[in-house]
Amino acid sequence: MVEMWSILAPLIIVSAILPLQIIVILLLARSSVRAAVAWVAGMTAMRLIQGVLLGFVFSGPEAQSEASSSGFVGGLLLAVSLLMYAAALKKLLANEDEDAPPPKWTAKVASMSPLAAFAAGAGYIAINAKLWIFTLTAIDAIEGVHLGVKSSIVVYLVFVALAQSVSLTILLLAISSSSRSAAVLDGLSGWLARNARTVSVVLSLVFGTWFLFKALNRLGVFV
Repeated sequence: MVEMWSILAPLIIVSAILPLQIIVILLLARSSVRAAVAWVAGMTAMRLIQGVLLGFVFSGPEAQSEASSSGFVGGLLLAVSLLMYAAALKKLLANEDEDAPPPKWTAKVASMSPLAAFAAGAGYIAINAKLWIFTLTAIDAIEGVHLGVKSSIVVYLVFVALAQSVSLTILLLAISSSSRSAAVLDGLSGWLARNARTVSVVLSLVFGTWFLFKALNRLGVFV
């Protein structure tokens, strides 16, 4: 169980604070709470679909082979590590933060209808290869401790909820519509605009190193 959460926790943190998805929900929360709710609902729906689809990878007879399990998990963790190092390098070499949307894109997001926001939230998860690998790694970590079907589903639902905890918190602040909540959202938006690149680089390097360590351990490079 400790091993499972040592893999899930970093995945949750990185998934929860991806700058782009926070920027989008902040924009939507300012223009339409319904659209912001739809954005989060779209992301949630797609993550649940991913769970169902990728769950079949581990439900077949071949998925029960303990001999290949450690190598498979090690390969997944190594892939996550390399993706995060690549993301950090891309941020460091870029002249501008690519997560910062241009004005036209910002205006388009702010004017989305709830239906369009739902589709955009689902699409954001669906086309992001890194998030697919995150989900696959999470499911494998859950299945690796053999909790049983019901318990595994519950843990995956907890993973999904926590992976969207920042978005859900922003949504709750937007729904409250109090002046203090508005001030918090404005402060977060300004801070993120100034520090999104730094946050992305630091998180990618820190958790990339953590996943590299876990991958090498699983692959038997060191114990």
